Amino acid sequence: MFTLAEVASLNDIQPTYRILKPWWDVFMDYLAVVMLMVAIFAGTMQLTKDQVVCLPVLQSTVNSKAQPSTSGKADFTTVETTTGQGEEPSVRTVSFGSAPTVTPDIPLSRATSSQYQPTESGQELKKEQKDSSGRKTNLDFQQYVFINQMCYHLALPWYSKYFPYLVLIHTIILIVSSNFWFKYPKTCSKIEHFVSILGKCFESPWTTKALSETACEDSEENKQRLTGAQSLPKYVSTSSDEGSPSASTPMITKSGFKFSADKPMIEVPSVTILDKKDGEQAKALFEKVRKFRAHVEDSDLIYKLYVGQTVIKTVKFIFILCYTANFVNTISFEHTCNPKVEHLIGYTRFECTHNMAYMLKKLLISYISLICVYGFICLYTLFWLFRIPLKEYSFEKVREESSFSDIPDVKNDFAFLLHMVDQYDQLYSKRFGVFLSEVSENKLREISLNHEWTFEKLRQHVSRNAQDKQELHLFMLSGVPDAVFDLTDLEVLKLELIPEAKIPAKISQMTNLQELHLCHCPAKVEQTAFSFLRDHLRCLHVKFTDVAEIPAWVYLLKTLRELYLIGNLNSENNKMIGLDSLRELRHLKILHVKSNLTKIPPNITDVAPHLTKLVIHNDGTKLVVLNSLKKMTNVAELELQNCELERIPHAIFSLSNLQELDLKSNSIRTIEEIISFQHLKRLTCLKLWHNKIVNIPSSITHIKNLESLYLSNNKLESLPTAVFSLQKLRYLDVSYNSIALIPGEIGLLTNLQHFYITGNKVDVLPKQLFQCVKLRTLCLGQNCITSIPDKISKLLHLTHLELKGNCLDRLPATLGQCQVLRKNGLLVEDHLFDALPPEVKEVLNQDTSIPFANGI
Repeated sequence: MFTLAEVASLNDIQPTYRILKPWWDVFMDYLAVVMLMVAIFAGTMQLTKDQVVCLPVLQSTVNSKAQPSTSGKADFTTVETTTGQGEEPSVRTVSFGSAPTVTPDIPLSRATSSQYQPTESGQELKKEQKDSSGRKTNLDFQQYVFINQMCYHLALPWYSKYFPYLVLIHTIILIVSSNFWFKYPKTCSKIEHFVSILGKCFESPWTTKALSETACEDSEENKQRLTGAQSLPKYVSTSSDEGSPSASTPMITKSGFKFSADKPMIEVPSVTILDKKDGEQAKALFEKVRKFRAHVEDSDLIYKLYVGQTVIKTVKFIFILCYTANFVNTISFEHTCNPKVEHLIGYTRFECTHNMAYMLKKLLISYISLICVYGFICLYTLFWLFRIPLKEYSFEKVREESSFSDIPDVKNDFAFLLHMVDQYDQLYSKRFGVFLSEVSENKLREISLNHEWTFEKLRQHVSRNAQDKQELHLFMLSGVPDAVFDLTDLEVLKLELIPEAKIPAKISQMTNLQELHLCHCPAKVEQTAFSFLRDHLRCLHVKFTDVAEIPAWVYLLKTLRELYLIGNLNSENNKMIGLDSLRELRHLKILHVKSNLTKIPPNITDVAPHLTKLVIHNDGTKLVVLNSLKKMTNVAELELQNCELERIPHAIFSLSNLQELDLKSNSIRTIEEIISFQHLKRLTCLKLWHNKIVNIPSSITHIKNLESLYLSNNKLESLPTAVFSLQKLRYLDVSYNSIALIPGEIGLLTNLQHFYITGNKVDVLPKQLFQCVKLRTLCLGQNCITSIPDKISKLLHLTHLELKGNCLDRLPATLGQCQVLRKNGLLVEDHLFDALPPEVKEVLNQDTSIPFANGI
């Protein structure tokens, strides 16, 4: 038995999916219900009242034909056996004489009693013949019942017997076919999800508020256009229009939610401020719609299934109509039955009547009428399915009415579901389209974002960076809050992982802004904002995954001085299409490229005449073509790091103005070409660290003006004397090699201020080392040094001394004579420091204790 709750749950299914049932499906459902009622009614009548009543047909006797009489009369005897309940069978013999000839087709009931004359064998039978008004059939009640049942199955047409059951089966098949797409697992999940999202979109407060807000915007824009009321722009560019963005430049278009410097900023009305709960629900709906669309647009299974079930219903209609029409005339009231049981009852033919014939014929005609209507509706459904492309759905009217011009057209199953919804009520698709619009989503994000990130909250996130500049870093927001542009004293703005960043005209208020970071943030700017950035921005950092993410307006910033590009710029994949406009950066001085280049892009040579610093940091990709370097005659600093260089590129020797060269993290093994550096008269800094250099050629002496030499993390085993002939050398770093001896010629470096030899195999410090009295930094850690000479006291300018990781057993007491050396600049084991005399420790601790005392 079904409980009431289970039956009630079945009733809830229809309202859930009613928005996907067009009028023809609803009408066919009602027709199916009527057909089901016809089947139930016919079946009930058949089970309760259906029966067949049969009477025997008198036939001519065989004996009269075999022995004819001249007088036309014949005598024969019939033996009738009667059986009653609880009685023995009795046999009555009836003799018939001079019987007239009887036609076989005349029923016994129509014969008169005068046709039979009793014989002399029984007086009682004569009396009975005189008293009866009909003719004896010699059949008992049980035999009539037997004949009725037998003739019901033999004489009655099969359609008369099974009509209610056929109607029931056909109706069930039609009902299943009509609702199969709601139940099939691969479609019902999508349908259920769609109906759920559609209902939430229809009831969401954001739907109404977004539509009303766009209406307010349109009316405001129309009003200002009609009245011509405009305010003075907050910033007017002093540059010419030569660098204005082209039509392909990604600016904010009029269709989006925008700020304009040509009209006063309008405060967001209170009606657009959503509750936090409503805003979060709307955000969740946008995400659900996006994922649902991506999932459903991949296939057209729902469409095919609906077309298939409609075709099945149409074929079923044709089949039912064809075979049912043939059986209408077979249902009749009278039937002839030949049961072939003459040996049991004595008769071969019976006339039968079917009492349900009239009712069944009326029900059959009604059923055929219903089926015809059902079939015509199926044909109309097929016409609708194939008349218009249901795999495409356009929101053109919705875009015109809602002013959301970016609502995309959808296809496949998504389009089909929306077409079905339109048959129910087009208002659903109009409201649903709001959640397909990126403009609508961005508007919601901006409202929520501005509500959350107020001016006070942003002020708390402003900090001082290493360059002592006021910096604001915004990370993974849905957009740029409006209050950011009210921070007029901000100098550095970092936007990271903000895919929908938009820079409005209000940025013209930030007159101190000079540095902008765009990390995976393809920001769009308004025209007025671009004019401001073009004239004020000095430094720009762009981090991207693909070159297409670099905003086009970046290449039009004429006053830009520093450009940092970090991302994939492989010439084979991107063909350097993003750097075609570098020629417009006429004031660019520093170009920093961190990528995977195989050659220096030819476009970089467009800025070569005024470029002073070029930095290329590869990710290990071998940099092969370097001929473009020859055109960069004004480059003073060049860095080629991690480029898999095996030798010093010859193109570098043409850079007459080069002052600093950094070839860090390459695969350089020999530097014999270093003799060519003698032509670079201005070269003062050479960084060859983190390579595979085995020895230093003596030709290094030709670099007369060299002041800094970085050779750390190589494979050097000795220091040639030629290095110590560089009289201007102030910085020497040979740490993390395999050097075992510091030559005495080191004393010739009288201008040496920083000496790093950490991580080598030095065991003895030459006394000439302490002739370098200008030393400020001396790093001797991780060696095999056993003692520190007392002459270390000559290093009066020493501020940093590293001795940790050696074999020392004590420190010289003369450390106290190094006037500017303090404990925070002395890196040594604690036990060695504790072993120093108290007065020495007091001197070393002096500078660290005084500030604390003053601070207290």
